[in-house]
Amino acid sequence: MQTQLADFIRDTPEGQEANDILRKCVHCGFCTATCPTYQLLGDELDGPRGRIYLIKQVLEGHEPTEKTRLHLDRCLTCRSCESTCPSGVEYGRLVDIGRHVVEAKVPRRGTDRMVRWALREFVPRAGLFGAAMKAGRMVRGLLPEVLKDKVPLARPSGPWPSARHRRRMLALAGCAQPSMAPSINAAAARVLDTLGISLVETPGAGCCGAVRHHLNDHEGAKADMRRNIDAWWPAIERGEIEAIVMTASGCGTQVKEYGHILRNDPIYAAKALRVSELTRDISEVVGAEFDALVMLLKTKASTRMPLAWHAPCTLQHGLKLRGGVEGLLDAAGFDLTPVRDAHLCCGSAGTYSLLQPALSHTLRENKLAALTAGGASLIASANLGCITHLQAGTATSVRHWIELIDSRLNGFAL
Repeated sequence: MQTQLADFIRDTPEGQEANDILRKCVHCGFCTATCPTYQLLGDELDGPRGRIYLIKQVLEGHEPTEKTRLHLDRCLTCRSCESTCPSGVEYGRLVDIGRHVVEAKVPRRGTDRMVRWALREFVPRAGLFGAAMKAGRMVRGLLPEVLKDKVPLARPSGPWPSARHRRRMLALAGCAQPSMAPSINAAAARVLDTLGISLVETPGAGCCGAVRHHLNDHEGAKADMRRNIDAWWPAIERGEIEAIVMTASGCGTQVKEYGHILRNDPIYAAKALRVSELTRDISEVVGAEFDALVMLLKTKASTRMPLAWHAPCTLQHGLKLRGGVEGLLDAAGFDLTPVRDAHLCCGSAGTYSLLQPALSHTLRENKLAALTAGGASLIASANLGCITHLQAGTATSVRHWIELIDSRLNGFAL
């Protein structure tokens, strides 16, 4: 795709990156076939190819409008189009640049502006978010549905093993997961402990930066990233840890991008790159111990159970990890049922379910219909947002897959 970027962005790092990405696009349209919003709305401008054209126009100097912003807002950033694209167009990075520019040129007003500001300032603060979650559970029955969906019932986390092994890894607590589902990281710690690895959370590390980044507060997101790097760096520098483990694939996708996002930071560039190199999804860590896991599972008596697996977009399209969790669940005695259109988004997409509720709920209904069609009595996923979003729409239990491995390996009830 030929480009003539405008002066305001041509010689900036963002402009140079956008130019490189745009030039890879060959207009083939394969991306539209796997775009969830294009499938629902049937509008070229609500598909990746149309959004690429809109971004190109803005970067070439055309003035965007609120309609331009709406089409970019409707994008889930699921990156399914990246998995489909034969030319390697890094659409996710391009849309982040495009949204940031459009928002600066077409400022938000009224309720839309207030809601996005509140999400940027509230969600990433784990302490504040946790206090609100506790209060929300007390009055859960009185909340409107859109908020009740985001207030899951509390589950006990169970014990966290002491750091007793020579092999040690760090875990990101994150911002929402500690209060919404502390059982996930605790289950991961128990599974890894059984495999001879100690998992520890580092005080000071919090939100991965994804919330602010995808709400166009790029500087705020970078501040979150630098804080996490500072929290992890002493252990990294001393060579005490093998990896930084992510139990939320959404956070994993973001932290793997630290090296790219902070590449021009003279103080943090090298550290950010090292952090990205050390980052592993929990499925990669457990998968590397597959033979040991199978031997341990053989000592546990259990019946096989039908299970529907939902691969989050951040896992299959962002991290490009496919098949690993499925193999681990099979080894643990779960029979995975067929799920049609498994590549499509469930509609969670971070704050998307709050900002685009109609589209989000339709996508959830479609996904749940696909997940439950095979008769499974349990649904598993790998990202807190997906788990919470899906659970709000079904009576079928939705859990993180590491909790299922923990239940088979260590006997913790689901």
